[in-house]
Amino acid sequence: MHRFKELEIWKKSRLFCASIYNTTSKFPALEKFGLINQLRRASVSIPSNIAEGTSRDSNKDFIRFLRIAVGSAYEIETQLLIANDLGFLSKEDLQKLIKELHVIIKMISKFTTILKT
Repeated sequence: MHRFKELEIWKKSRLFCASIYNTTSKFPALEKFGLINQLRRASVSIPSNIAEGTSRDSNKDFIRFLRIAVGSAYEIETQLLIANDLGFLSKEDLQKLIKELHVIIKMISKFTTILKT
């Protein structure tokens, strides 16, 4: 069993979650129950699934939760692109967030590979 608070992927995804909250706080209030809520929930899902996966008895179960976390990451990427399309997010902010997100996805993928061996 892993200690989630010691995992770099958990730490990094938690910081990314804070970035999403800060970014969405600048979105129009009209989006409170739209993109703001969707982005925040999906960003919380990444570190939450990593943490929940650590409590599982097998690496196979843990990997399932890591895959859910990656799915949430791709959901966020789509939502960020839509936010940019709607003018809620600058191209620079979009690129910065997507770059951070891809680092997290790669870290999770590498960790998943390690767990499979």
